[in-house]
Amino acid sequence: MRQKAQIMDGSAMKRALMRISHEIAEKNKGVENLVFIGIRRRGEPIAERVRDNILAIEGTEVPSGSIDIRFYRDDLSHVADSPEVRKTSLPFDVNGRDVILFDDVLYTGRTARAAIEAVFSCGRPKTIQLAILIDRGHRELPIRADYVGKNLPTSRTELVEVRVPEYDGETGVFLMEQEG
Repeated sequence: MRQKAQIMDGSAMKRALMRISHEIAEKNKGVENLVFIGIRRRGEPIAERVRDNILAIEGTEVPSGSIDIRFYRDDLSHVADSPEVRKTSLPFDVNGRDVILFDDVLYTGRTARAAIEAVFSCGRPKTIQLAILIDRGHRELPIRADYVGKNLPTSRTELVEVRVPEYDGETGVFLMEQEG
């Protein structure tokens, strides 16, 4: 893979996540019934950043956790022969709550579908909403994000990489292209 373009730098990501934070508080008329769940891996730091933004905006800390969706995927055999399962960390009850799921990139919709299934395995939320940093199109399932940092039409030969310091040592969104 070669880097084709940088789509967002750290400042642009910060602005997009701040906008999403305001939209979440506005759409939900506050944050009292919300819980945030980051989809492992890069959905976790995105959820944490929005949680911190909401704390600064609303003065209320929204409970947040993370889920591993590997065993809920419908393409499990394509992911790995023996997927490594990481612990789901939800230090709260989802029953009757408004759940906001966070992920870095929305592509086919399969990850979001698996995350919804994983949430329902933990209880019955009042609502589930989806917050995405990048929506790149190419949906295979009827899934759409409620909150989007940036819409980025791509070809199927391109890849969107969201980089966060926790995993990549840098911050940014990059459009990658397959070589050859």
